[in-house]
Amino acid sequence: MSVLQWFVDLGASVMLPFVIFIFAWILRTKVSKAVRSGLIVGIGFIGINLVIGLLGDSLGPAIEAMVDKYGLELTIIDVGWPAAAAISYGTVLGSLTIPIGIAINLLLLSIGFTRTLNIDIWNFWHTSFTASLVLALTNHFAMAVGVMIVHHIVLLLLGDWIQKDIQSYYGFKQITFPHGASAPSYIVAKPLNYVFDRIPKFNKLQANQASIQKHLGVFGDKTVMGVVIGLFIGVLAGYDLKNTLILAMQTGAVLVLLPRMVALLMEGLAPVSEAAGNYMKQRFPERNLYIGMDSALAVGHPAVLSASLLLVPITLFLAVILPGNKVLPFTDLATIPFLIALMVPVFKGNIIRTVIGGAFYIGIGLYIATWVAPLVTTTAMSAGFNMGNYGAISSLVDGAVWTTFPFIWLTGRMHWFSFIVFGSFIMGLFFYVNRRKRRKHKNNSYWRK
Repeated sequence: MSVLQWFVDLGASVMLPFVIFIFAWILRTKVSKAVRSGLIVGIGFIGINLVIGLLGDSLGPAIEAMVDKYGLELTIIDVGWPAAAAISYGTVLGSLTIPIGIAINLLLLSIGFTRTLNIDIWNFWHTSFTASLVLALTNHFAMAVGVMIVHHIVLLLLGDWIQKDIQSYYGFKQITFPHGASAPSYIVAKPLNYVFDRIPKFNKLQANQASIQKHLGVFGDKTVMGVVIGLFIGVLAGYDLKNTLILAMQTGAVLVLLPRMVALLMEGLAPVSEAAGNYMKQRFPERNLYIGMDSALAVGHPAVLSASLLLVPITLFLAVILPGNKVLPFTDLATIPFLIALMVPVFKGNIIRTVIGGAFYIGIGLYIATWVAPLVTTTAMSAGFNMGNYGAISSLVDGAVWTTFPFIWLTGRMHWFSFIVFGSFIMGLFFYVNRRKRRKHKNNSYWRK
């Protein structure tokens, strides 16, 4: 376990090249190509993290300025996903999540219950985070492990479910995002899009990147949009002209640089994706294999970034006006792109729908984050997390996603009964989704050629 923990502590940018290399080698990719793929993926992740770091460094002072300017007084601080990940891997459950996640994934693949091979093992911490909250609530270790298992299964189910829209919109062939912070929003976006389609006039409103650029000309360009949104945030923060212009250029840079870093990462993944497709066609002609990756691949899309930047002040506004909310959004405001990355494909890149849908989703999430804050605080202290001067903490990334609610509420109310019922429901969904996919597969003339 200590060796595994050391490996996890290396972080995704170091750990993933090893995983990609081993995976590519197993799929009979040439060693030279496998090594290059792993290194390019690692370099791509470093680039993505640098640009996201720039976004966080740019927005952080602006958020602090808005908090001070408008006198926001909320008692629970959003410590962000880095703290949540550290808390998760600092628990006993954190040391179990990777071996359990790999075992569950391979078992379900072998019996044909999933098509997703999740190699984004660093992000398995999302399941141990939920399990740690359940342990803090019930003090029942076996139940917490059971919740972790079911959470892994839920994410694999979502990975199968969302792949078609990911490939259709983002163009990522045979890649999916069974990501604990991103995948759940897809389920929220589906019914919202159904409602939006039935609102007269609103359902005709085109607000994707192409239509915005067509109507606004140069102001619809993603670079210019990034600068304009930065100017808007700077004004809201009460910045002087100098700092407003600096912030505007930084947000513009993020919208330009992040897609290029994602393209670099995809360059490394392309040979592996191709090898996986060939491997499955040779051995299982009737099945496709989806490679589970970090949703960081999607956050560089202009529609994701534009909507996310607009949602930063909206999220702070919601935190103030929603009665009963106690969470002050802070660190995870820079992580909003991950929360809405899988809403964008459902809304076909419509920025207005994404902002409205994202605001609805985050608004509900603030209540969930407030509700679980005592458990997050207890888990953090037991994991030895430095609380500083914070009395209570939470997170918008995992504290606010809807999947956190049923796991904790059901286990807190009905214990083992709820675990069995919820687990059975998830396995039933797996059977339904895969049976439906097999029927479409057989009826599709392309696959009969």
